Amino acid sequence: MYDAPSPLSGRNIVLGVTGSIAAYKSAYIASSLTQLGAIVNVVMTEAATRFIGPATFAGLTHQHVSTSLWEQNAATIDHVSLGVNADCILVAPATANSIAKLALGITDDALTATILASRAPLILAPAMDADMFASATTQANVDSLRRRGAKIVGPESGRLASGLVGAGRMADPDDVVDIVRSVIGNAHGDYAGRAVVVTAGGTREPLDPVRVITNRSSGKMGYETAKAARDRGANVTLVTTPTALRHPAGVVVVQVEKVEQMRDAVLPACKDADLLIMAAAISDFRPAAQSDTKIKKSDTSSLTLQFEPVQDWMPDAIGERLVKVAFAAETGDASAKAKEKVTSKGAAFTVANDISEEGSGFGVDTNRVDIVKPDGTVEALPLMTKYAVGNAILDRALPYLRHCE
Repeated sequence: MYDAPSPLSGRNIVLGVTGSIAAYKSAYIASSLTQLGAIVNVVMTEAATRFIGPATFAGLTHQHVSTSLWEQNAATIDHVSLGVNADCILVAPATANSIAKLALGITDDALTATILASRAPLILAPAMDADMFASATTQANVDSLRRRGAKIVGPESGRLASGLVGAGRMADPDDVVDIVRSVIGNAHGDYAGRAVVVTAGGTREPLDPVRVITNRSSGKMGYETAKAARDRGANVTLVTTPTALRHPAGVVVVQVEKVEQMRDAVLPACKDADLLIMAAAISDFRPAAQSDTKIKKSDTSSLTLQFEPVQDWMPDAIGERLVKVAFAAETGDASAKAKEKVTSKGAAFTVANDISEEGSGFGVDTNRVDIVKPDGTVEALPLMTKYAVGNAILDRALPYLRHCE
């Protein structure tokens, strides 16, 4: 089974850890970034070592951990070489004290000196008590750094170490890693500056206030495609029905349920978009009538439902440079059925998958698809992760985008 290369493979990432109880979350971030192929150099403030030891990060990253401005090897000055070579600098957690130093350009430790010596993109994940974060001083410092290009992730609201509840919890580590992927993509990806709209999930058409008519789509194909586009630098809008999946950070997420809601979200987004990838499983039929109250079993001995077809609105998606990719989930001979869709939907190509194939279809992490073009040619792809399928779609859509330039 094939998976796409990690967008972080070989990238130099400096992970700054400052003195917060949230420092334990940084170990998960360091591990995740390393597993994604990044070269992670951890720089800790003295206060951070009171919460977690340097040996933990050294074991996770297999790299030397800097803890002092006075540490340097014989050949280079550590904070200068780390800053110059960094593709991205992430400070997680970022305390009020460290944010203030960065805003004012104070460099009295290894971390602040590394950041000042670097031109790499800077990401901050604040973590502190709610009143500290809400203070005018901290807000002014955060705003100053944001205006200078720093990416601020979080904080989230919740219970804090002080026992108070409010905005101050460090962002979820998975979200922080997602933002790193997004920032690296913006700097190096072949979709940087492109606007991509992706749909995901199965639409729900109400039968009554309790029941809906839907399908088995889990949304994974659309979500993984959105992640792939984000990782390659695109500005991604993900229009999704309710799913059990975590919303990817670094992506604009619009939640809908019914077909008409998806249409009303997608069509305006397409006007300024470069690419539309319709991975959602759109209902072909909906109940002809919806009951205002719950249909009770005691009210009838049998139930007959009447359905009406749902109008296909993908051909209405028009933008000055919009390229469209359709999906066709079928049972048996998916490619032949997809040939009928590719022209009627105005698509550059259709992605066809036979959901009856092993390892393909709904609710699984892999997919086996065919790329069907308007001239009838079919490119059969091997079984891949859905993230890899998303990248394969983006690979094949890119020449169309360049042609529209």
